[in-house]
Amino acid sequence: MKNRKIGIIGIGAVGKNCAYALLLQGLADELLLVDADQKRVAAECQDLKDAMTYCPYSAKVSVADYSELGDCDIVVTAVGNMNMLLKTLNRVDELDFNIEQVNDFVPKVMAGGFHGIWINVSNPCDIITHQIWKLSGLPRGHVFGTGTGLDSSRLTALLSAQTGIAHRSINACMMGEHGAAIMVPWSHVTFHGQPLAELEKEDPRFQFDHWAFRKKAEENAYMVLTGKHRTEYGICTTLMHDVSLVLHDEKAIMPASMSLDGAYGETGLFAGVPCIIGRDGVEEIIEFDLPDKEKQEFHECCSSIRHNMTLNDTVIH
Repeated sequence: MKNRKIGIIGIGAVGKNCAYALLLQGLADELLLVDADQKRVAAECQDLKDAMTYCPYSAKVSVADYSELGDCDIVVTAVGNMNMLLKTLNRVDELDFNIEQVNDFVPKVMAGGFHGIWINVSNPCDIITHQIWKLSGLPRGHVFGTGTGLDSSRLTALLSAQTGIAHRSINACMMGEHGAAIMVPWSHVTFHGQPLAELEKEDPRFQFDHWAFRKKAEENAYMVLTGKHRTEYGICTTLMHDVSLVLHDEKAIMPASMSLDGAYGETGLFAGVPCIIGRDGVEEIIEFDLPDKEKQEFHECCSSIRHNMTLNDTVIH
């Protein structure tokens, strides 16, 4: 059987929890941890090894250098500066720090011969994912970001609490930026196939302020961040799910940050859209037939991403 090898760059609050989630789910036979702080990454590596006895699956965990990630099936980027984010609660303010990191290590990883799938978690997710793709030279779809996958999970949780319907019976996603410039294609929200627009005509559980729900999904992220000074479980589970889709070649539909090349009338940027994810990463973008109002909302989200791309001179447009 093929040895599944995953590298994680950035072993802070998010990176270490991503590693732990992958171990608990048995998604990696070998985990390579990379971080500029050698003392911290060594400690996290040892802590994960200490947990192995009681984990349901066995895996090899080790500290590595960028050049050693060449034969990984998947590389995950989880670098970040939480202090910057906590000051302003604006993910874009992590841009300068994270772009500098990416500009440094992507060429080093590629020099090691990497040709797998690269999944980005680092913020601002859409811009950083774009930068990784351009610098790596990997095929389109082989680099994607968690993007609005986490935002969609937050929205689904709110819809489940409002209606009493289980999460897994709700099909809902958020599109646009993993940030403030985000929208909900309400026209495509369904409950086990039945459109929200039909249900809300008859049942008060499905009658609610759509704008307030979108805003609440956004605010819940900052409630977690200000309360515990990090986000962990939501984003790490989102990443774990993306990894599973790739390794199992599931061809499942999942919101992700993907390069737009004409989809939804947009090009030249990465944004959160529903995607089919399998062994080749994002294999296809699902293009909803949106009403004019939702189309305009999505274009406004993309305009915001483009503006943010101009805030750092080293971003490759």
